[in-house]
Amino acid sequence: MSEPNILADKWGKPAMSEVLEFYHSSIRKLVAERFAASGKTWQEAVQDPALELTRADFEKIEADLLATGYRFTMSAQVSIEEEPEKYQPIAGVGNSGNQVSDENGRLVVGTGDNVFQATDLEGTARFVGTVEVVMDMLMNGVPEGTIAVIDDSGGTLTAPILEGFAGVVCMGGTIRSHLGILTREYDIPCLMAAELDGLVDGDRIVVEYSKPATDAYAERDESLRARIAKVS
Repeated sequence: MSEPNILADKWGKPAMSEVLEFYHSSIRKLVAERFAASGKTWQEAVQDPALELTRADFEKIEADLLATGYRFTMSAQVSIEEEPEKYQPIAGVGNSGNQVSDENGRLVVGTGDNVFQATDLEGTARFVGTVEVVMDMLMNGVPEGTIAVIDDSGGTLTAPILEGFAGVVCMGGTIRSHLGILTREYDIPCLMAAELDGLVDGDRIVVEYSKPATDAYAERDESLRARIAKVS
């Protein structure tokens, strides 16, 4: 039996991100080097504990990635608090002044990927991004009609009050992130990977949750993203 070509990419299509490709290629290269140096057959090598990848190996790959200038997008607030040097800073919501109006004359202040199809929802945008805000809502209740604007796609921060939200707009992650899974399970309409422009805490908004659920594996199509519009 011929030995495998470890450096060959077995996947049928390119990696979905540069980070994924970096990890795949780095791991293949490391395995290939150790396999060649071992002098063993492939069958012997895969059963040899001495050739297993270690935590130190993965930490080295991460360090090499960060050395290129790349920074991770945080999925949980605790990540950026504990290791800020590894993560992109939270950008917040700007205001370009270039918003367009929808067919009803409402200013569109954002779009996002719909986790599941529901009905359009009108409510009050409330930014829920700190422990202090979560604790206040936990102690005093989530105001009725709250559409929570969140930057933590991990769902850890808002888990204690998640059921109190009428809807969610998350500025990070994907529909496969933990927050997307939680909102789907709790039947709370949710947009992920939202891009916002001109939205302010306390704005009255309508979120287009009636859009079909986003296909996690399809190329991005702006026409399929759900819109967020201000209500005058």
